[in-house]
Amino acid sequence: MKGFIRGAVMGVTLGAWFGAGSPVAAQVVPATKIAFVNARVLLQGMPGYIKAESTFTKELEAGRAEVQRMQAQLDSAVADFEQQQVMLSPTNRTAKRKELDGKGQVLQQRQQEVQQRLAQRERELLAPMQERLSAVIDGVRAEGNYAMIIDLGAQGLGVITYDKSLDITERVLARLKTPN
Repeated sequence: MKGFIRGAVMGVTLGAWFGAGSPVAAQVVPATKIAFVNARVLLQGMPGYIKAESTFTKELEAGRAEVQRMQAQLDSAVADFEQQQVMLSPTNRTAKRKELDGKGQVLQQRQQEVQQRLAQRERELLAPMQERLSAVIDGVRAEGNYAMIIDLGAQGLGVITYDKSLDITERVLARLKTPN
C-alpha cells in the first residue's frame, strides 16, 4: 500500500492494437505529487488560536448554562404540574398543559438561537486563521509542485496508511510562524 501512495502515481499506457494492426504509441503520464497535512494540528499551533479557543469555550459554557437553567425551570414546572394535576379542574389542567407546551417551545427556540449564535461566533473567531492557513498551504503546494494536499485531520477521509515523508505539516507550521 505504501508503494502505491508513496511519491507519485505514474502510469504508462502501453500500445494497443486497433483495427488493421496499427499500433498506438505509448503515452507517458507525468508524476503527480501528493502531500499530507494535519490541518487541525496546524490550526491549534497558530498564533491567536489558544485565545480564540478560550473565548469560544467561555461563550459556549455561558450558552449551555443559560439553556440548562431554562431546562431546569421547565422540569420544575412540569414536576409541579404532575403533582397538582389531580387537584386541578379539567379546564385549568388544559390551560396549564398549554402553558408548559409554550415554555417547552420557548426553550427549544432559545436552544436553536444559542446554537446558531455560537456557530456564528466560532466562524468569526476562526475564519481569519483558517483563511491564512489555506493560503499558506496553497503556497507550499505551489512551491512544491504538489497536485494535491490531503488533510489527515479531516473526518471521513479514509486514509489508512501513508508514507510519513509526505506529511508536510511541520513545514507548513514553520511557515505559519513567520510573519506575513
